[in-house]
Amino acid sequence: MRAGDNNLLILTFYIIGISYTINRMIESIDDKINFSFGKASVDEQLKKQEIFDDVGISFKLSPTYGLDDLKEVLMFVENKSKNLAVYVDWDNSSIVIEHSKQSMRVIRKSPDITRDLAVPQTPSLVAPQKTLTIAITSENTFERDKETGTYNTKKPIVDIVGGLQKSPVKANRIKFKKFMNEEITLEFSLQLVLRLSEVRVGLAPGQNKPPMCIVNCPFTIKKLPWTYALPWNKKR
Repeated sequence: MRAGDNNLLILTFYIIGISYTINRMIESIDDKINFSFGKASVDEQLKKQEIFDDVGISFKLSPTYGLDDLKEVLMFVENKSKNLAVYVDWDNSSIVIEHSKQSMRVIRKSPDITRDLAVPQTPSLVAPQKTLTIAITSENTFERDKETGTYNTKKPIVDIVGGLQKSPVKANRIKFKKFMNEEITLEFSLQLVLRLSEVRVGLAPGQNKPPMCIVNCPFTIKKLPWTYALPWNKKR
C-alpha cells in the first residue's frame, strides 16, 4: 500500500471517529422546548367582547424548558377599569390539550397544603386598577403522597413523554418523533372564565348578574435545536 493511500485511510478513520464523538455529544445534551403564549389572539378576543380597555391577561414563561419541566404557569390578570369588579371563575375554567383532546380543571396554586382536589375553589376578585398574580396548573399534574395524604405537583401540564413517546397508540409515537425532529409543534390552551360586574354600593343581591366571559389563551410548544442547550445560550 502506498504512503498516500495509507494517509487517506488514516484521515478517513479520523473523520469517522470525530463524527461519532460529536454525534454522541449531541445525543447526550438534554432536549429543550419552548412555550409561547398567543397574546395577540387573546387581545383580539378581549376587543371583540368589548373588554380590552378593562381587562389584561398575560403569563410569565422561561425561554426554555425540559420536556417534563412545565408543571405550573404564572398568570397575571389586570383590572384596568375604575368601576368594574373582575372575578376569575376557577372551577369553570379548564386547560385543554389539543393533540389528546383532554380537558382538565384548572387548579389555583395555594400556599396551603393541598389535601383534597375536589374542594370547590372560590373565585378570585381583581379589584379596579389592581392585578392578580397567581400560579396555576391543571388537576392532572397532582399526585397524592401516601404517607402524608397531601397532593403535590409531580407531572407536567402537557405530558409529552408519557402521553406521546410511551403511548401504546402508534400515531402518538409518530407524532412524538415529528415533534422531536422539529417538524410539528404541539398546542394547549387555557379556557379562562371571567365574570364582570359594576362596583356599586347598595347593589341588591342577585341584581345585575355579572356577565360571563370566556377567553381562550393559546400556547404553542416548539422543540428547540440542540444548540439551545449550549452554555452561551442559557440566557436567551
